[in-house]
Amino acid sequence: MTTVWVPCDAAARAVGADEVAEAFAAAGATVRRNGSRGMLWLEPLVEVETDAGRIGYAAVRPQYAGDILAGNHVDLGVVEDHPWLADQHRVTFTRVGRHEPTDLAAYRSDGGYAGLERALTLDPADVVAEVTTSGLRGRGGAGFPTGIKWETVRKAASDLKFVCCNADEGDSGTFADRMLLEGDPFSLLEGMTIAAYAVGASEGYVYVRSEYPDAIATLRRAIDVARAGGWLGRHIAGREGFTFDLHVRVGAGAYICGEETSMLDSLEGKRGEVRAKPPIPALVGLFSQPTVVNNVLSLATVPMILADGGEAYAALGTGRSRGTQVFQLAGNVKQGGIVEADFGITLRELIEGYGGGTRSGRPLKAAQVGGPLGAYVAGDQLDLPMDYEAFAEAGAMIGHGGIVVFDDTMDAADMARFAMEFCAKESCGKCTPCRIGSVRGVEVIDRIRSAPDADSRHQAFVLLEDLCTTMEKGSLCAMGGLTPMPVRSALRHFPADFAQNPPVDSDKNPPIVHFSSEGSTS
Repeated sequence: MTTVWVPCDAAARAVGADEVAEAFAAAGATVRRNGSRGMLWLEPLVEVETDAGRIGYAAVRPQYAGDILAGNHVDLGVVEDHPWLADQHRVTFTRVGRHEPTDLAAYRSDGGYAGLERALTLDPADVVAEVTTSGLRGRGGAGFPTGIKWETVRKAASDLKFVCCNADEGDSGTFADRMLLEGDPFSLLEGMTIAAYAVGASEGYVYVRSEYPDAIATLRRAIDVARAGGWLGRHIAGREGFTFDLHVRVGAGAYICGEETSMLDSLEGKRGEVRAKPPIPALVGLFSQPTVVNNVLSLATVPMILADGGEAYAALGTGRSRGTQVFQLAGNVKQGGIVEADFGITLRELIEGYGGGTRSGRPLKAAQVGGPLGAYVAGDQLDLPMDYEAFAEAGAMIGHGGIVVFDDTMDAADMARFAMEFCAKESCGKCTPCRIGSVRGVEVIDRIRSAPDADSRHQAFVLLEDLCTTMEKGSLCAMGGLTPMPVRSALRHFPADFAQNPPVDSDKNPPIVHFSSEGSTS
């Protein structure tokens, strides 16, 4: 009997994968459900097992099942040999799409838990040292060195410590956390367990946004399977005295809970609000105890680092940006999906190479990198290398790796206004620069666009810059502190979009305010 793989990922299910699976089962095939390979423009991407490998079929509909099983349908060849997939360097996503997500035996046969097994042969301090050597930095957006954070928690004096995974993936154009949770949840569980051993934690929480019901269900099932298999709970992997267990907590839809201290408040049953720092969560975190807080991708990368050694991971990437990043292509792009590549790949290679350019076929105007608070990178900046320092120097940020593509129909002024409006709606309200500044920002951008003359527009530009500086310098967290980034980048690259009816006489045009990466005018 022919074995057919049909993705159970939410993106594939949204375009009919469940109905396709039913059709193949009705046609007599053995149907297995895997995570998505990340080629989202080809979903539902069905794979048929053959002696040559798993042969792929793109955009399958239920009525195609019979012809595919009979060999009468156009195929893509062996999926893992597809150039779009084969040219990537998958580390964090290496197992996604290969197996059924909660098949523990398959995970083990593909190198799963090798990292934890090696970690348990080392002293906890040596485990932290491996992570530090690897150069792994937080994949949630801040880019803070993971090893330094773990070492702080390890050295903290406390009988109770926690490991928390922030899976409140709320940035526009980001979906890697969801895809990993739905496609390879054991890698996250293994990474959190290694972290617990390294820092001396006995309890962990995964905070998942409520909009991810499939990820929540898959994760809970994986935790049950891991616990039954001896990889969670008491005496993990036969290690006497090593106890660590995990719990899933579901967020209530607040974007601000993507910020680590707001997430901790929510886990404690409080309203999600940003905490002032210091103290940092590594010392005073969940229930006031030392706490590791990392992103899904950060923790899911740890097993490979421990299995292969920190130096092997540090050999990838460029400069201070070591290893790989899971980039997510979305927006007006022809081939959207997951691309994992070494840091240093250019934005052009991602958008024009893997992405195939704009879906509309129109010229690219900009790409917003790093979520709704990330900068707009103009079309003439596409050769910018994807690494933390290069982006910071350009007044931008990589963030969680989301890339949203826009063609030349984009109105940059509207997008700048949206950034302020988004902040106004999602602010926790604790600090004045964010709570009030974002509302005033919407008003000032409206004033710029409707200004009756050059002088009025110029005054509004100056006011907007003052407001951005206040938000950047005075906000408690990145919600208010980063909102000026998309606004300033839109002004810098697309000033004409802010003038509805620019005067004919160029001498009377308001001087456009240009911003450096530090936020000063020039």
